[in-house]
Amino acid sequence: MKTKTEVNGVNVTQLFDTIDAIKGNPEISKFKFRATNKWQAGTHNQATIKSFYGALQEDNSREPLVYEIDEPPVLLGENKGANPVEYLLVGLSGCLTTSMVAHAAARGIEIKSVQSRLEGDLDVQGFLGLSETIPVAYQEIRVHFKIEADISDEEKQELVEMAQKYSPVFNTITQPVTVRAVAD
Repeated sequence: MKTKTEVNGVNVTQLFDTIDAIKGNPEISKFKFRATNKWQAGTHNQATIKSFYGALQEDNSREPLVYEIDEPPVLLGENKGANPVEYLLVGLSGCLTTSMVAHAAARGIEIKSVQSRLEGDLDVQGFLGLSETIPVAYQEIRVHFKIEADISDEEKQELVEMAQKYSPVFNTITQPVTVRAVAD
């Protein structure tokens, strides 16, 4: 019987068992995450996350997670939720942090605390169709980490670089990905 080893709240024993299982059967590693969205009124939408496919099976075990999406009044909304580009920052912050903590744990690096601050520059002229030269996207996103651990500043920067290397969200928004949208 294996002894459970935890670092940073991550079950490292299970992590390495999972890695070994995937090496033995790479099909285990294939996941499909899903979200649904329903327009409410104005700029207000409601997104729901419930099930996903992973580790060779459907997982319906959690209660639905509901996200309110809206715009601030200056962008014609009623502040009933974060706007989509803010959710993108939230997703990026969570994925970078999770990647950092899990990979640090796998290397035996104990982290006491990780905080991040994200800020993105977006010019709405592109969204409003007022300019063909201004991107309908963030022009830059800056992520600042405050890492508390008994390691050097150089090692902290290595953790940040490792987080970027292994974060699916970071890599999705920094590298081209196919997105198909169709009317059903």
